[in-house]
Amino acid sequence: MGISAAPGIVATEIAPIVRAVASVVVGKNDAVELTLVAVLAGGHILIEDVPGIGKTTLAKALARAVGGSFGRVQCTPDLLPSDVTGVHVLDQREGGFVFQPGPIFANVLLVDELNRATPRTQAALLEAMEERQVTLEGTTRPLPHPFLVLATQNPIELEGTFPLPEAQLDRFLLRLRLGYPSEREEDDLLLRFAADSPLERVTAALSLERLIELMAAVRAVRIEPSVRGYIVALVRATRGHASVRLGASPRATLALYHAAQALAAIRGRAYVLPDDVKYLAAPVLGHRLLLDSQARLRGRSELAVLDEVIDATPVPVE
Repeated sequence: MGISAAPGIVATEIAPIVRAVASVVVGKNDAVELTLVAVLAGGHILIEDVPGIGKTTLAKALARAVGGSFGRVQCTPDLLPSDVTGVHVLDQREGGFVFQPGPIFANVLLVDELNRATPRTQAALLEAMEERQVTLEGTTRPLPHPFLVLATQNPIELEGTFPLPEAQLDRFLLRLRLGYPSEREEDDLLLRFAADSPLERVTAALSLERLIELMAAVRAVRIEPSVRGYIVALVRATRGHASVRLGASPRATLALYHAAQALAAIRGRAYVLPDDVKYLAAPVLGHRLLLDSQARLRGRSELAVLDEVIDATPVPVE
């Protein structure tokens, strides 16, 4: 069933997943919504925040709510690519080597503290994130569908870390920051987790097969030529800004386009509004900008530059 025939179908069927995840990730409704945007758009998420604010809980709750498998990689400097993708081991009964899949063969993969892995191990994720497959010793193996990488990094501790290169950052559809809960939300957190973890009560809200159908339906969300032009204009404006050394790539244009479709569908619409694009500009484009040295010395941030780009780009009125 296409969304154009039933505009509210995606919103109706995704709502139970949103509620399930929000039941354990307290007070982060915007982050939960954006996580579902990434799922429906077929993208990946980078969460850049301090420890202990619910990043792992978010990933586990999402996997349970969509009825998918969950894998986890705890990154350390001695982590090898094979620890992520898998290895061939000797099977004495069969008299040969058999493939032992790594944690990457899951619907939702949590890669904790990605910037603590070496560049070689980080690179092992590139093919998987872009091509949805793993190639080892000449054999290509498809990853489960859907496949979502939810990676985290701690922006405070820099010792013993390896900054993510631009090519790696560009593979993430969204960058999120959860932030600390408010006083009321933190009190609610204590009440919810007082006896046992509500995560154990999260069950699948729909099947993976149905989720895949909804992902396909999202691509039918209408984007008028004027809004499409607005997306292109925003991305291109990042490349010409005086404080930007490297602007957003064409991959970013596609990312913003598909993310806007997913957000509109989640909010029950069969069409994208300019406000959808503006709302998504920071999480989709912020991590794809590389500021020049002078801008960094002046303490400028990517988000401040994006605000200027948004303010200077005419919004379609029709």
